[in-house]
Amino acid sequence: MQRIITIAQGTARMPQWSMAEPVDFELCAGEHIAVIGPNGAGKTMFVDIITGRHPVAGDCAKYDFRPSEKPFISDNIKYITFKDSYGESDGAYYLQQRWNQHDISENTPTADELLEEAYRMAGNGTQEDYAFKCRLYSMFDMENLLDKYVILLSSGELRKLQLIKTLLARPRLLIIDNPFIGLDAETRKQLDELLTSLSEEASLQIMTILSRPKDIPSFTTHVVRIDGMKVGKKTTIREYLASVKPQTSAIYVGNNTEKSTKPQLIKSPDAGIEIVKMNDVTIRYGEQTILNHFNWTVRRGEHWAVSGRNGTGKSTLLSLVCADNPQAYACNISLFGRKRGTGESIWEIKKRIGYVSPEMHRAYHSDIQAIMVVASGLKETVGLYAKPNAEENETCRRWMDVFGIKALADKTFMKMSSGEQRLVLLARAFVKDPELLILDEPFHGLDDINRAMVTDIIEKFCRRPDKTLIMVSHYPEELPRCIDHRLTMRRNA
Repeated sequence: MQRIITIAQGTARMPQWSMAEPVDFELCAGEHIAVIGPNGAGKTMFVDIITGRHPVAGDCAKYDFRPSEKPFISDNIKYITFKDSYGESDGAYYLQQRWNQHDISENTPTADELLEEAYRMAGNGTQEDYAFKCRLYSMFDMENLLDKYVILLSSGELRKLQLIKTLLARPRLLIIDNPFIGLDAETRKQLDELLTSLSEEASLQIMTILSRPKDIPSFTTHVVRIDGMKVGKKTTIREYLASVKPQTSAIYVGNNTEKSTKPQLIKSPDAGIEIVKMNDVTIRYGEQTILNHFNWTVRRGEHWAVSGRNGTGKSTLLSLVCADNPQAYACNISLFGRKRGTGESIWEIKKRIGYVSPEMHRAYHSDIQAIMVVASGLKETVGLYAKPNAEENETCRRWMDVFGIKALADKTFMKMSSGEQRLVLLARAFVKDPELLILDEPFHGLDDINRAMVTDIIEKFCRRPDKTLIMVSHYPEELPRCIDHRLTMRRNA
């Protein structure tokens, strides 16, 4: 049997990038592997060893990419990382850019231009290549997105774009970090079907990097478990599933965790005051209408779940609430009892809101210490250029302890796993004990234990008087028990 990748007793050349023990791994022709492990277990480093980013000592790694004739590892192995889910890594990107069309350069590509460039760069040109491109476009419903600027795509739409762009290169091995994040249920099903179909092609093998067993794609043939920076033995999917205990829900045991069937909410005299009020709001970008005569009221102490398919306007809605979208000034929108455009500053609004989102995760591209990222939530900035004082420093460390990441305070953001990064950004959202907590897909990249922990923290936060929650999720089972209102967004015709 052809061995595509063989790593025998592989150790990284630089000790600081090593796994806890030498790596033994073999990928054979026809295998599609799920790499599973908790946050911070070493999955990303394992991938870096496979792709040659962290080369191993000696001749421990061997590759045989036949029938591919491409000479380099980078030509044959394509890796879609967690942050690629939200678009290209771009140091010029800032959090509000998606909502500020006047800031978009005329050189900003559309989805069509970016995909056509990828198609040309891959050297495609045969009738078979063209048919493959059309098949990808059709499966992901890209025809309706091709004319949009990339910066204006939703996180789910960006995910589709990145997958198509990578697949156009026809790699021998495609590695995807958490392939289904940011996608609604129907698109997750479509993606699984597409990858299953692609997995049947002899010249393509797929490796998925996952935090939860429930996310294993249907086409998976083998599983590799990684934990404690140790790479386990490759097993068949049947062997792995037989060894995994059925899980109805993860169990998180934290300090003073209370057991109850229903959170006990504390009412206050101020409950019912309008926090968000939108009257007949319409938001358009060019010829595209995102919100059409939209009405919505959120009152103090309410806990909302917002759902809807990719591209239905969920993130646009949140950008209006967070004062990131300049179109709010032309609309009848009131926040915290005050109409937008009547003299309040964006910072007066933001100091009352805690917020985490895929766009925010993407915007943090500086390799600064984790505690500085958390402290930026106190300063209303993405990135922090003023050192927190002693009191602020203690507050940040206390919230990092709540999220189980106090030990990571001095570790830099870009050296963390995607799950650790998400926990840091969640601590940032909570650090100022906000009146309004806005969580846009907060569980992205988290393993089951951390999801349970974060859910517990959200529920405890919402039991307190005058705390208001708006949470976006494509997974109904992720919603905390405190949810008492629901809004379903639908795409405008």
